[in-house]
Amino acid sequence: MKVIGFCGLPGSGKSTAIESIKDLGIVITMGDVIRNEAKNRNIEPTDQNLGEIAKKLREDEGDDIIAKKCVNLIQSKEENVIFIDGIRSWYEVKVFKSYWKFPLIAIKTKKKLRYKRISERFRPDDPKNRTKIKGRDEREIEFGLKKVIKKYDIRIYENKFDKIYKIIQENSKKSTIIRCRTASYGLCPRL
Repeated sequence: MKVIGFCGLPGSGKSTAIESIKDLGIVITMGDVIRNEAKNRNIEPTDQNLGEIAKKLREDEGDDIIAKKCVNLIQSKEENVIFIDGIRSWYEVKVFKSYWKFPLIAIKTKKKLRYKRISERFRPDDPKNRTKIKGRDEREIEFGLKKVIKKYDIRIYENKFDKIYKIIQENSKKSTIIRCRTASYGLCPRL
């Protein structure tokens, strides 16, 4: 089994990147763990409520709790390739790396484009103005997202998703996924 992580600030394009490759594996969204917690507690899934649930879970059960809940989900799956959408902290990365090789793909996008994307999508938990979007960014940075983004194996800029399909398709057939780093636009030649 290969488990591949995606990280980036809200609106960076993580879900769009994964959408372009989802037929190669299944997607587990870390944010869905929080949304399920809200549902189980009969709490409306607003940005503020989900943020409070995420903080409370981490305070009560440790900074790696959401990743541990994802590991349980992953282990119940039979698929060969699983994409994790929404890594927020290095604690979470360490949990996944303790089970799998876990290459990490960071999606980088300019703030203006991220804000535009968030304001145009219609998720009920999305902030509705720049101040609230900035607050969400700050909350996720507090969880440790900046450190995760800096320790990427592969970095993708904005809408450079066209090569990701071929790279993951080629490498998902191999027994191991090759790790690499690049500072250039686009992707490493191999994942």
